Amino acid sequence: MKNSIDYSLYLVTDRQYISTKRLEDCIEQAIIGGCTVVQIREKDASSLEFYDIALRAREVTARYDVPLIINDRLDIAMAVNADGVHVGQSDLPIDVVRRIVGDDMVIGLSVSTLTEALIGVEQGADYLGVGIMFATQTKTDGGLVSIEELKAIRAKVDLPIVVIGSINKVTIPLFKGTGIDGIAVVSGILAEEDMVRAARGLKEMYVGLKV
Repeated sequence: MKNSIDYSLYLVTDRQYISTKRLEDCIEQAIIGGCTVVQIREKDASSLEFYDIALRAREVTARYDVPLIINDRLDIAMAVNADGVHVGQSDLPIDVVRRIVGDDMVIGLSVSTLTEALIGVEQGADYLGVGIMFATQTKTDGGLVSIEELKAIRAKVDLPIVVIGSINKVTIPLFKGTGIDGIAVVSGILAEEDMVRAARGLKEMYVGLKV
């Protein structure tokens, strides 16, 4: 699966947007609308709560044959047999993560500079999450990445690149000509009443970038 993943519409979960719904139902609606990858991001959950959430998500993503990525928690990723894990600059180095999770699991790395991207490539990352592209409430732990820096990363890196940070119907057109492989979306899907429709619309806009 590692070399055949479609990163075009990458859902990152955040339960603050879906307090009245079950997360697994939201994930299913997003997948029906066209989401191609799901990342479970639970910064404030206990280990047991995170495990339970990931396990329920795994049931949904497996049903639709959509890759499940776990943010930060290697132990949770391995416990639920996820397809991959996503780590940041303050987490374990990619080469260490690889020794722990093995060769079959996908490893994504958050980067905001060309230098970080090149180090990630050297250490063996499978894809890069580039951002924060635009100011967002869900990502506040870093500076913004310019379109110019994104293009510089694209020019030097052959790995799939997914952009994150206020990716929505307003900002998506700004990525025309950048050569990205996908858009990571949080509130643009989860905060919408009709998540199927929201996901479908964003997917169509992303596809339009390639035309």
